[in-house]
Amino acid sequence: MQSFTGTSSYVATHELSIAVNAAIELQKPLLIKGEPGTGKTLLAFEVAQALKKPLHTWHVKSTTTAQQGLYEYDAVSRLRDSQLAVGSTDRVNNLANYIRKGKIWEAFTSDEQAVLLIDEIDKADIEFPNDLLQELDRMEFYCYELQQTIAAYHRPIVIITSNNEKELPDAFLRRCFFHFIRFPDRATMQRIVTTHYPKLAHNLLLRAMSVFYGIRDIKALRKKPSTSELLDWIRLLLAAGVTEEDLIDLEALNEMPPYLGALLKNEQDTNLMLALKHKGTRPY
Repeated sequence: MQSFTGTSSYVATHELSIAVNAAIELQKPLLIKGEPGTGKTLLAFEVAQALKKPLHTWHVKSTTTAQQGLYEYDAVSRLRDSQLAVGSTDRVNNLANYIRKGKIWEAFTSDEQAVLLIDEIDKADIEFPNDLLQELDRMEFYCYELQQTIAAYHRPIVIITSNNEKELPDAFLRRCFFHFIRFPDRATMQRIVTTHYPKLAHNLLLRAMSVFYGIRDIKALRKKPSTSELLDWIRLLLAAGVTEEDLIDLEALNEMPPYLGALLKNEQDTNLMLALKHKGTRPY
């Protein structure tokens, strides 16, 4: 059996690799939770790449229904075609022409085992996960229009992400293997940054991380910067030619770090940083 250990562009902790491989072995959906920006969605792409499997992504919205993941029957188009005599009678009578396959259908009927990402499941209605219990458990569903059972050719690797916006039903949780992606510690973060910027000067990396973690440690902060925001900030520092010495000089002058808008995303946090600057109590 193939196992996942991460990729050249994705640093997976030992615990995360164990979770992915355990879910594959148990043939259960892997439910991933964690702070925004910790790589939950990206994980599915990396698993598909590492295991060389096709990927089907279903990004859930507040208006998404479970049925849309299976299929949708376009009765309006069929009625219009029949009234306007568009195409042949055979086309109108063949309901398959008006079935839109959902991502679950596509993953079930893939010629090889696929990876199915159900992204941000907690955005949908509270009953959404329960509506998928049988389909994800039995790996089949019934299409009433075609009077046909759609069963998985190969059981897909299912990865489900949640931002914890609402609690998921217990019945759904029992059918999943769960893993919480903790925010990276400094050692792991250093590996992540180095993966993206292998030529980054070590001293600049350490100074940038000191600023980053110092900001995250501010208890009154409304939105802590994430991994993706650190990577954006470092990209800007490199593009502008900012050095470790520049950051040290700004700190000595009690000035704010450059491009702070890459790390702070609202005016309350920006004003908080300015207040700390004026008090001379910045955390980095």
